[in-house]
Amino acid sequence: MMEEEELEFVEELEAVLQLTPEVQLAIEQVFPSQDPLDRADFNAVEYINTLFPTEQVSTVSGFLHFSGFWLILSIMRLDDNIRTVVRGQTNVGQDGRQALEEAQKAIQQLFGKIKDIKDKAEKSEQMVKEITRDIKQLDHAKRHLTTSITTLNHLHMLAGGVDSLEAMTRRRQYGEVANLLQGVMNVLEHFHKYMGIPQIRQLSERVKAAQTELGQQILADFEEAFPSQGSKRPGGPSNVLRDACLVANILDPRIKQEIMKKFIKQHLSEYLVLFQENQDVAWLDKIDRRYAWIKRQLVDYEEKYGRMFPREWYMAERIAVEFCHVTRTELAKIMRTRAKEIEVKLLLFAIQRTTNFEGFLAKRFSGCTLTDGTLKKLESPPTSTNPFLEDEPTPEMEELATEKGDLDQPKKPKAPDNPFHGIVSKCFEPHLYVYIESQDKNLGELIDRFVADFKAQGPPKPNTDEGGAVLPSCADLFVYYKKCMVQCSQLSTGEPMIALTTIFQKYLREYAWKILSGNLPKTTTSSGGLTISSLLKEKEGSEVAKFTLEELCLICSILSTAEYCLATTQQLEEKLKEKVDISLIERINLTGEMDTFSTVISSSIQLLVQDLDAACDPALTAMSKMQWQNVEHVGDQSPYVTSVILHIKQNVPIIRDNLASTRKYFTQFCIKFANSFIPKFITHLFKCKPISMVGAEQLLLDTHSLKMVLLDLPSIGSQVVRKAPASYTKIVVKGMTRAEMILKVVMAPHEPLVVFVDNYIKLLTDCNTETFQKILDMKGLKRSEQSSMLELLRQRLPAPPSGAESASSLSLMAPTPEQESSRIRKLEKLIKKRL
Repeated sequence: MMEEEELEFVEELEAVLQLTPEVQLAIEQVFPSQDPLDRADFNAVEYINTLFPTEQVSTVSGFLHFSGFWLILSIMRLDDNIRTVVRGQTNVGQDGRQALEEAQKAIQQLFGKIKDIKDKAEKSEQMVKEITRDIKQLDHAKRHLTTSITTLNHLHMLAGGVDSLEAMTRRRQYGEVANLLQGVMNVLEHFHKYMGIPQIRQLSERVKAAQTELGQQILADFEEAFPSQGSKRPGGPSNVLRDACLVANILDPRIKQEIMKKFIKQHLSEYLVLFQENQDVAWLDKIDRRYAWIKRQLVDYEEKYGRMFPREWYMAERIAVEFCHVTRTELAKIMRTRAKEIEVKLLLFAIQRTTNFEGFLAKRFSGCTLTDGTLKKLESPPTSTNPFLEDEPTPEMEELATEKGDLDQPKKPKAPDNPFHGIVSKCFEPHLYVYIESQDKNLGELIDRFVADFKAQGPPKPNTDEGGAVLPSCADLFVYYKKCMVQCSQLSTGEPMIALTTIFQKYLREYAWKILSGNLPKTTTSSGGLTISSLLKEKEGSEVAKFTLEELCLICSILSTAEYCLATTQQLEEKLKEKVDISLIERINLTGEMDTFSTVISSSIQLLVQDLDAACDPALTAMSKMQWQNVEHVGDQSPYVTSVILHIKQNVPIIRDNLASTRKYFTQFCIKFANSFIPKFITHLFKCKPISMVGAEQLLLDTHSLKMVLLDLPSIGSQVVRKAPASYTKIVVKGMTRAEMILKVVMAPHEPLVVFVDNYIKLLTDCNTETFQKILDMKGLKRSEQSSMLELLRQRLPAPPSGAESASSLSLMAPTPEQESSRIRKLEKLIKKRL
């Protein structure tokens, strides 16, 4: 039976697993597989025989029989286990319900215990309240009783104090009043919330009445002791007045201010009489007497009244401040009346004495009364505190001023600000035009003296050790500028500083014209100052007078001086901007004067260049006149090269040594000389025609020699060999290489034409027809031969834009004599316009 059941099971299983061909195909497309078990025609027998080839299986009945028996045993075992687990879970549920019921009973018991505890706590609290009820009532009673007793004591003190205060006021017992009044006022503060009670309000009104009576009584006592109109002063302060001041400290502040005002007015009444406008001692020449008088009065005050007024009243300072206000007003009035009598010496004397007095006040007093509002303040406060204490000229500063950058010297530690600066001296500001006019006159005389001294002493001696000597006059000029700037800034930092700056600008230009430009050496007669166009310009081939050693040193000295003035003028501008009011800083501008000194520097460098350039002209002229077609062999460098090198070795070391302190301008000299000499050399090179092959080789050798000399120009004749600046080397290499390329083209055979033209285009990057024709002239070719070559060149050259050919042809070539003359005339007009 088991076997039959197993066979039926297998057949049913196979029937279930039989799928239609369409479904089977779809499954294979979705899940492609090579596993034999997945095939639709899977045969278990064949698959087992494949796996076990040694044991052929004809049927699976035996295997299924064994497997079925095993599966039945497994199912029975699992049923037993499941039955056991289910029965166990039934028991667990019953246990859980029993445990939950026990927990609920325990919670009920806990709530019961908590309620009992809460009830007991409430009973305990009620019991404590019953116990402490009487104690709290006693505490409230005690607190109210204490407040009542304290208030009654205060009321008793207030009532008694007011009675005593009125009695002491009538008896002028100010010492006791001072202490009592403060106490009464402190006690009265406790009754502010009881002012609705008539008795309290009455006591408060009595206190106010006593204060008013005290104030009037104290003012009357001071008026009696220090009458406003001319009575003789008492011998000394009384104790009554000293105690009265203590009372005034407590009363309305107006009482104290009125006391101070009356006392100060009475104390200065004598001053107003002694220094009336119609008195001789009132004028500026006796201004010292004003300050001597107040100093005596301050000493007299300290001796007689110093202990009468409280220290915190600062009465001595208030007297001095009021004296300053009165003095400023009186001096302004008398100077307006006698303005025509004010001379600069008198004005400076008065200002100096006044600023000294202001410094005396700063040392003795703190200046706290200037800002407390109790006295009249300055109508216009000083524009700044004293910024010039750190810049006060000293012998050490004047010595430093002789060095380069004297206005940029290290600053001294800044002195404390003077709160009294300008409190009197401000009255002199409207009259500072007298000082400015005086400085204008003094500086004009100083420039004239510089001119006279230069003529008398002559140019500075040659100085090859420390470089070109800076003219001592420029240091003197800036020392004087320094003194004027500091002095004027002590007087005012407003418009007078702008006026003084204008004067500085005027004489900086005058110094540049009369001392520097006016003393540059000239080689031709000229009626003007500096005339560059006429310098060193002679007809070609003629001898041109060179500058002497002294003249070269003078030019270098003027150049160094102009460079010093340029740097120091810039520092002067910065210092003026530091001194002047912030609102006026933009009006300080010395750029024009710095440009003037820059022009002097450029003119000096141009003179040095022209001198050396002109010295080389005869040699270049000799080069152009040589018969280069007759040169038979190449030898050493030509005589004209030797001559050029000789002039360079003579001039350049002198210029370099005298410009040692301004190295950058020596570099500019070298660059300008190279830019002038090389185009001129190329111009003279084109004049050498016709040239033979050997002649061209000799010229090429000479050109190379000049190139080496020019490259070594900055350090020629120097024991210290320095590498020439890259900017200079680039100019020399570019210019002299062009000269060498021109000669190489001249040396090349002109046939075949195409090769010659291509060689020309290759060697000369700035090639053009004009240069090409000059080269053909140097080769000695006839015009008929040149025409075909020029036409070929035009064909092979790219078409340049309009004007480009003429521009490129002038790149490194010297201008024609007509162009040079026109250029010089334009330069002369420009310089005259600037000067």
